[in-house]
Amino acid sequence: MNYTYLDVAKMIDHSLLNPTLTSADLDAGIALAVRYDAAGVCILPYALADCAARLKGSNVRASTTIGFPHGGHTTAIKLAEARWALADGGEELDMVVNISQVLSGAWDYLREDIRVIVDAAHQAGQKVKVIFENAYLKEEHKIRLCEICSEVNADWVKTSTGYAPSGATIEDLTLMRKHTAPHVQVKAAGGVRDLDALLAVRAVGVTRCGATRTAAMLEDARRRLGLPPIDPSLAAPAAAPAGY
Repeated sequence: MNYTYLDVAKMIDHSLLNPTLTSADLDAGIALAVRYDAAGVCILPYALADCAARLKGSNVRASTTIGFPHGGHTTAIKLAEARWALADGGEELDMVVNISQVLSGAWDYLREDIRVIVDAAHQAGQKVKVIFENAYLKEEHKIRLCEICSEVNADWVKTSTGYAPSGATIEDLTLMRKHTAPHVQVKAAGGVRDLDALLAVRAVGVTRCGATRTAAMLEDARRRLGLPPIDPSLAAPAAAPAGY
């Protein structure tokens, strides 16, 4: 094995963004992320303050979304969302670009839309992941967004929300790593459903991955590494169910 448990656990943002999740589901998801020592929890915005309070003292970071899921909010609204999230204890913000403006080639608009969120987060000592939603974009759009994110010092470029027709692909992740400056990391989202997929994206330079199957993936990692299970009921590897 060329990885440790923490190498893979600290790749995972446990995703709690499904709009049908109840408050009890969110509570259970936060506890799961702490139990498995994931990198972070990405939670519905209204629940962020409680999430951040519950994660205090752990090594799991609190994050939420900005302009989610379609990116069509005005820049002013995205900035207000970001400031509110930072005040609520958000440590990482996953913002969606304005997809319409990407397809329109409005690069100056997009540079400013991304820059103001990155600057607000950095001024607060926190970080930003910029979501492209690659399912709707051509290669030239993805490359230009990588260049812009590098120029404005975004912390990550991210493939997708998980709610478009497709999510992360190895081809897109390789393209994003190639065209993004070394100081910008790459996050995969949508379609990484098991440990082998997580290791595959890691091999092309991905440092973070949004996931809902966190427990199953990390129990598989512990099994392969010869570590005791955290949840014995999940210790045996199983086929991942269909869907995100």
